[in-house]
Amino acid sequence: MPEETRVSPLLAGLIGRGIALSRTPAMHAEEARHQGFGGAYRILDMDEPPRSGTRLADMLRAAELAGFDGLNITYPFKIEVIEHLDALSDNARAVGAVNTVVFRDGRRIGHNTDLWGFAESFRRGLAGAATGHALLIGAGGAGVAVAHALADCGIARLSILDRDADRAAALADQVRRNRSGTRVGAAADAGALTGPDRPDGVVNATPMGMAKLPGTAIDPALLRADQWVADIVYFPLETALLAAARARGCRVLPGSGMAVFQAVRAFELFTGRPACPDRMKATFDAFDT
Repeated sequence: MPEETRVSPLLAGLIGRGIALSRTPAMHAEEARHQGFGGAYRILDMDEPPRSGTRLADMLRAAELAGFDGLNITYPFKIEVIEHLDALSDNARAVGAVNTVVFRDGRRIGHNTDLWGFAESFRRGLAGAATGHALLIGAGGAGVAVAHALADCGIARLSILDRDADRAAALADQVRRNRSGTRVGAAADAGALTGPDRPDGVVNATPMGMAKLPGTAIDPALLRADQWVADIVYFPLETALLAAARARGCRVLPGSGMAVFQAVRAFELFTGRPACPDRMKATFDAFDT
């Protein structure tokens, strides 16, 4: 859709669990207001009444019938949502997870903006970081996107750790097929990745650290000052993992970058108009002032 043809207000939403503190609605609504067509972005928390007993399929149908332009999808629905869609973008098909659904001409199209969002955040926030070996914790809906993004950012070797060993192995196989230039394997446990096998960096792609799921996905005592640590969780912005890593002298990358850049790409998919990353980041950052 050409930029000048957008005149109708944006109507979009976010489906997930435990998402009451999400900053995504404000980023989209403020960007739409700035571009002159305004609109609304709704939080559709499946943990909150009256949706606590609602199926994902029913929420998608209700949003479509209500005239939504699209939806963002977050934990724990990024893989489950695929069976309810009509088509997938190339990115979403390769990754096997969807975080953005666009309703267009009676069809539901699934996209993955997490991949580009994390990659762009990594390039800007960890420029010059060592890329020889990274440990990815979490092989779920977010982890699949982050794994591909790490490969795109030049990680030479990627170890994947998940409490479900089969899921970690499956993601390793998937990344090997899609990104043949990266050595990928499943890790048995984080404690084994010490000494000469210690990774240059660690990424948490699990929900652990969210306000709803406090704690850390690995023992912070394993971290060393010469490592970098990234987290995709952004509420709270300073997770327990990042706080521990910072205290040990590690270079850290908070989840804010991925949150902003995935939203930039999603806004364009919803509206057909490019978003301003700096403006959306300013809206995100305003929550901390």
